[in-house]
Amino acid sequence: MKKFVFLTLMLAMTLMACAREYNYVRAHDPRLAYVGRVSVSDDGVARWTYPGVQIHATFYGTSIHMKTNPYSGFYMVELDDEEPYKIESVEGDSLTLVAEGLADKLHRITITYCMEGLLRLPAFYGFYLDVERTLGRRPELPQRRMEFIGNSITCGYGIEGDGTEKKFSYSQQNIYHTYEAITARAFNAQCQIVARSGIGIYRNNNGNPRGDRMVLPALYPYTQFGTSGERWDFSRYQPDVVCVNLGTNDTTNPRYDVRLLSDAYKRFVRTLRGHYPKAKIVLLTGTMISGQRLADVQRAQQSAVDDAATRGDHEIYRLDFDPADGTYGYGTHRHPSKRQHAHMAEQLIPFIKQITGW
Repeated sequence: MKKFVFLTLMLAMTLMACAREYNYVRAHDPRLAYVGRVSVSDDGVARWTYPGVQIHATFYGTSIHMKTNPYSGFYMVELDDEEPYKIESVEGDSLTLVAEGLADKLHRITITYCMEGLLRLPAFYGFYLDVERTLGRRPELPQRRMEFIGNSITCGYGIEGDGTEKKFSYSQQNIYHTYEAITARAFNAQCQIVARSGIGIYRNNNGNPRGDRMVLPALYPYTQFGTSGERWDFSRYQPDVVCVNLGTNDTTNPRYDVRLLSDAYKRFVRTLRGHYPKAKIVLLTGTMISGQRLADVQRAQQSAVDDAATRGDHEIYRLDFDPADGTYGYGTHRHPSKRQHAHMAEQLIPFIKQITGW
């Protein structure tokens, strides 16, 4: 009994020491700003499954830690005007150090989730700041908004690999270096991402030639990855530009149906227009297809452009990224490298300028 009392007392003293050492700010604090499909519960936990979710904050003090579920994954940190850097959440229940040794003043920070969260199911509980230090005002987010819908290319699959890896690791995935992130930064725009490796618009990677159930249009109405649960409130985020990069997985082998692919594109464009009546919608072809596959995806996309035009909608566009030929190297499993993504952004940025006047 005495041992139990002693252990209880030690635990209480440890908790008191932690309370003295840090000021805990929970994830539902209104001074935090999120970008992406995030669900924040009333008890102060932010959850997501799609890549590229961002947490924006300003804070006072010399250090900042973050509390997540154990081993939630990799994050990119943009702190003040310093060079961005990557951190990994710890595996246990300890706090993950984000930054320390800072000047005791107001700082601005953006933390971006680098990877797909479906297997890790990230949960963000809040920040731990220096004692007697707290958050500053909620940051003002950019007025321009972009949304990117896609597959492993948009997810940054293998982007930090060198093409020699035989096995994929999430350490090789990093949204920060993708074509969409580079493009959004070029326009000082918010960037919301709805993407999953292996996903298609009518069938998934090596899926049923007649179509699969868990394709992106079926998942799109929901906040988290899946075909049930909390429905996403589209009024929360109305993008100026929506880019759709799907079709690579639909055409993974010759047993695909171009008519079904075309019909899926037509339906999805109508869905997007219903949610976003003022957005410019750009259909992209990925870098991992060429030849007949590329021609079939182009044809399917053009059918959606033409279908929209018959309804008087002339704000649906198409852009073909250059197929990868090794000039810029490869990432893991011949996915686009950092250099290839940078080249994709070089193609997309002037196109967006042309259609928006930005």
